[in-house]
Amino acid sequence: MKYLSNPDMLLGLMRQMLSGMEVTLPLFFYTLIFSLPLGVIVALMRMCKLKIVSVPTRVCILVLRGTPLILQIFAIYFILPRLLGHPFDRMASAVVAFVINYAAYFAEIFRGGLQSIPRGQREAGKALGFSRVQIFFRILLPQLFKRSLLPVSNEVVTLVKDTALVTCIALCDMYYYAKKATSATGSLLPLFLAGAFYLLMNTVVEVVFDRLNKRMDYYRG
Repeated sequence: MKYLSNPDMLLGLMRQMLSGMEVTLPLFFYTLIFSLPLGVIVALMRMCKLKIVSVPTRVCILVLRGTPLILQIFAIYFILPRLLGHPFDRMASAVVAFVINYAAYFAEIFRGGLQSIPRGQREAGKALGFSRVQIFFRILLPQLFKRSLLPVSNEVVTLVKDTALVTCIALCDMYYYAKKATSATGSLLPLFLAGAFYLLMNTVVEVVFDRLNKRMDYYRG
């Protein structure tokens, strides 16, 4: 009620939370830009016939998917700089943690998508004289994108909410300001406003992926 009875106080809160988007949105986009292609590379490494490549990749995926993301953020920000003897920027640490974590999840999604494509399509590509690289980019990759679209969209929705975890290393994102305001005033309104912002972001994500799914309808089967 404190915010509802004081418009200036509410406006100040909204400005703070919007300033927090300067951390939330870049973290979101950087994670997608780097983790998606990295996920494809990791998936191919996981499927490699050479055990010296596939086994370590499998172990890394297991560790990244089997431990909490917040623990990985702590490890990269607090432990890795001590091992390397060089401090890490908070934002850079968060981006690295998010990218490698989500790349592991995307890798398993992409691996499943590649394995679901009939082997006959690879053989048809060879019969047409395509190289392995051409087969991957011209035949497999477009189908992989379509087959992986739905599970990838689920991970992206989770990513929007996971960005709030960066408060653990004192990054001033949107959730940081909402939590700070709640602690200072005892009002839950800032947290509900933060929830509304996350809901709005995920609504945009849903719309974007729904349109992408409709555009990719010609890749059925």
